[in-house]
Amino acid sequence: MQAMPPLENHGPTLMAGFERRRIRTRGAEIEVAVAGSGPPLLLIHGNPLTLVSWHKVAPTLARSFTVVAMDLRGYGDSSKPEGGDDHAAYTFRAMGEDAFDVMDALGFERFGVAGHDRGARVAFRMALDRPERVERMAALDIVPTHTVLTQVTLGWGLESYHWFFMAQKAPFPEKLITADLDYYIRYKLNKKGVGLEIFTPEAMAEYARCTTAEQIHAVCEDYRATVTLDLAMDMADFGKRRIACPTLVLWGSNSHCGRHFKPLEAWGGWSDDLRGWAIPTGHYPAEHRPDLVYPTFWEFFSGREPAPFVG
Repeated sequence: MQAMPPLENHGPTLMAGFERRRIRTRGAEIEVAVAGSGPPLLLIHGNPLTLVSWHKVAPTLARSFTVVAMDLRGYGDSSKPEGGDDHAAYTFRAMGEDAFDVMDALGFERFGVAGHDRGARVAFRMALDRPERVERMAALDIVPTHTVLTQVTLGWGLESYHWFFMAQKAPFPEKLITADLDYYIRYKLNKKGVGLEIFTPEAMAEYARCTTAEQIHAVCEDYRATVTLDLAMDMADFGKRRIACPTLVLWGSNSHCGRHFKPLEAWGGWSDDLRGWAIPTGHYPAEHRPDLVYPTFWEFFSGREPAPFVG
C-alpha cells in the first residue's frame, strides 16, 4: 500500500466525496455513504450520532480504502422498524446482520470494521458471530457490554444514566425526552470537560435534524435490547467464544470509559490479538482528535502495527 496520505482539512460539506445509497437488508433499509477504492473498511457510528460522525477522517481514509459508512437501523436516515415485544429487532446481532447485508450488496465478503460507541458493540458482535468475514476490528471508547453491565459503579452510573433510563418501559423515556428534543441532543453531546466545541456547526445541525421522536423510540429500543437479549448473548459467550481477528481499542482519557474502566483488561477477556491505548479525548474521538484517530486507523487497517500514543 502507498504511503499514508496526510489528513485533509474538513470543510463545511459533511462526508465530502461520498455517494449516498439506500440498501435494503433483511430487516431494514440502511442509509450508507461510499467512497474510495482499495480494501473495504466499514465505519459504524454510535448514539446519538449518524454516519456523518466520521466526516473528519472518512474522506482521507477513502484515498486508501473503500470506505462504507452506515446509519444504524433506528438512527439517522435509516429506517426504524418496530422492535417487537422482546426488542429483538434492535439487538447488536440484528444491527450486525444489516451491516453484513450492506457489505454483501456492495460486493465485499471480508472487510475491516471500525465502530464507535454502539457501533463498536455491533462490530464486537459481528466479529464473534461471523469471524470469517471480519478481517480486523477497531473499537472507539467502549469496553464490552458484559463488563459494563456486570461491573456497574457509582461513578459510571452517574455519567451513563441513559443506559438504564432509556431502557425503561415505553413510552416513559420517550415522552420525557421528546418534550424538548433540541435541549436533549445538546445536553447529550455536551460531555464533561469537553463541551460542544469539538463538533462542527454542520455536524451539530445534522444530529439535531435526526433527533426526532421516531429516532428516540428506536434508540430506547436499542437500549432495551442491550440490557436483555444482548447481555444474555454475551453472558452465554463469555469464556467460550473469542474474537479471532486483530483488535484495536482506543479510548478517551477524559471519557467515562477512561475514567471508570480498565479497557485493555476488559477487552482481554475476549481477544488475544489485542492492542490499544488512551488518547487525549472525551467520548467522541473521531470528531475531537481526528489527527490521532486517522493515522492509527490507517496503519492498523493497512495491516501494520500503529505506534501507541505518547503525550
